Amino acid sequence: MPTQREIDEAKIRQQVDKMIEGLRAKDLEGLKQLYATDVVSFDVEPPLQHVGIAAKLKNWANVFTFFHDVTYEVRDLTLTVGDDVAFGHCFGRLSGTLKNGTATSGMWVRVTFCFRKIDGSWLITHDQVSVPLDIPSGKGVTDLEP
Repeated sequence: MPTQREIDEAKIRQQVDKMIEGLRAKDLEGLKQLYATDVVSFDVEPPLQHVGIAAKLKNWANVFTFFHDVTYEVRDLTLTVGDDVAFGHCFGRLSGTLKNGTATSGMWVRVTFCFRKIDGSWLITHDQVSVPLDIPSGKGVTDLEP
C-alpha cells in the first residue's frame, strides 16, 4: 500500500504532466488550474519576477503567439514532498514549429517548482526558469543538454 507521500508525489507528477499537456494544447484555461492565484514566477524573460496568475498566463500566452505547434519536454524531475509543501527541479525544453513554419529544437533550461497543497490540490506557487551564465561574456549559455 502506498504511503501518503508516495500518493502526493504521484499527484504532483500528474500536475507536471498536465502542464506539459496544457502547453502542447496551448490551453491557457487548463494551465490556469495548475497555479496558485498568487504564484511568483522567475522566468527567463524580464522583468525579474512575474507575480500572480494573470502575469504567469501572460507569459504562456506570449509563447503561444510565436508557435504554431508547441512541444514541452521535462527530464530528470526530482521531487521532495512534505505534508503540504513540496519542491522539485528538472530540465525543461520548449520546442516546436514557429508561426512562420520554421521548426525549432528550443533550448534546455533549468526549472525549479514549489508546490503547496491548497484545498487538497497541489498547485504551483513558485517557479524559476534559468540558463547558465557565461560570466566573461555576460551571455546566457543556451546550447547545453542534460
